[in-house]
Amino acid sequence: MDQAERLSALLSGEDDPIATLANAAAFLYQELDDLNWCGFYLFRAETGALTVGPFQGKPACTRIAVGRGVCGTAFARNESVRVGNVHEFAGHIACDGASNSELVVPLRDEDGVPFAVLDLDSPTLNRFSAEDQRRVEESAAIIEKRIRSI
Repeated sequence: MDQAERLSALLSGEDDPIATLANAAAFLYQELDDLNWCGFYLFRAETGALTVGPFQGKPACTRIAVGRGVCGTAFARNESVRVGNVHEFAGHIACDGASNSELVVPLRDEDGVPFAVLDLDSPTLNRFSAEDQRRVEESAAIIEKRIRSI
């Protein structure tokens, strides 16, 4: 069974979105090598910002403005953002000074509107390849499909 199949099986049948995101974060954190943070930021319309959700790793920034940092940029653009060296990314938010590369993938509702982002950080420069991005986007599609069905 490949990674996508295992993730899908893990999330199958769960009807609580927080439990779904918590298990997805734990699964990906264990499944992917060389991560120091893996989790979700959820868009909150009442604040107009992304708020930290379930994650694995050190304590994180609580809120991120849409359009700010790698997470806010991915959410605003509604597209994945892969950064080989976060220290060269304009407006990078250093929640964990050990992070050197980052991959952020939006989660979308039925209409294609983002409602959250999946954020992966690594202490290694250029950790995330195009293939990693494809696999994480595949995982994000499984997660968003599960969330939408709840």
